[in-house]
Amino acid sequence: MRAVQFIGKGQAVLADRPLPDRLPDGHAMIRIRASGLCHTDIDVLHGRYGASAFPVIPGHEYAGEIAAVAADVKGFGAGDRVAVDPNLPCGTCPSCRRGLTNLCKDLKAYGVTHDGGFGQYSLVRAAQLHRIGDLAFDAAALAEPLACTLNGLSTAGVATGSYVPSNAIIFGAGPIGLLMALALRAKGTRTVTVADVNEHRLAFASDLGLETAISGSGKLASRRHGFDFVADATGVPTVVEKMIDLVEDGGTALLFGVCPPTETIAIHPFEVFRRQLKIVGSHSLNRNIPEALEMLQADDGQMARLVSHRLPLDEMLPYFLTKPSDPATMKVQFVSS
Repeated sequence: MRAVQFIGKGQAVLADRPLPDRLPDGHAMIRIRASGLCHTDIDVLHGRYGASAFPVIPGHEYAGEIAAVAADVKGFGAGDRVAVDPNLPCGTCPSCRRGLTNLCKDLKAYGVTHDGGFGQYSLVRAAQLHRIGDLAFDAAALAEPLACTLNGLSTAGVATGSYVPSNAIIFGAGPIGLLMALALRAKGTRTVTVADVNEHRLAFASDLGLETAISGSGKLASRRHGFDFVADATGVPTVVEKMIDLVEDGGTALLFGVCPPTETIAIHPFEVFRRQLKIVGSHSLNRNIPEALEMLQADDGQMARLVSHRLPLDEMLPYFLTKPSDPATMKVQFVSS
């Protein structure tokens, strides 16, 4: 089969890979129909995320149809339409025993330590599969990044029917920030604002029906203590530092973007104490794919609009090696018919 393969640090190629002669017990062979590119894939390529096991086929946001299942697999069969939960926790470490499988001490993942979705086929444990019904494959491939945002919202205490912020702001109008904004709206948040410096992305966010603001603007600074929920989806430490002042008394700040591991920020602990602020972090997804698929099924197509490029496999390689220069680029996917 054809696949994008990372053969070493910073080295990505299109390769021909053999398919296994037999399927291991408990596994299914998935014919990939849509696979999304994430910044994490670039970090894996350059050795900045996880074990960066080489060689490896990247891709952890994918959906497809089952081509074959091992003899012992029950509940799935050829032709079933599925999305993949890429995380492979050990199940026995303290974090796993507490239900925090995303914090597993020996976490593995398709697209990081195991071959993932940027190939024609992917060998996946059947336990990692979720049915997608009649959901379009490109929309279903958004389930993984959406699940990450839902894990972040859950960590921050946001839950439909319980706590839902009334006035939220998300910093970063890229695909992940917009997914979080749309998820908040789906959960019932009355006003969701997205802040960025990219005017094209802000215009796109506005077209999705979201409020917008320019990061660092005086107008935004004037809304000090004005939001009960504030989240960063940029990974820029200065943004994280400044956004905390926008949280209203008793509100929540979610650190969702991936800041460089050596960076620090300054906060005033007295402010956290006196204003009873909640500052929380979030990593990856934690069995949130079913909720994500349910939300995508109920969505009116706004989330699927985040997919700006649907490309054949042979056109994907440049996106791993060069940062897109087109400001209209949002979520890039490999798709097959």
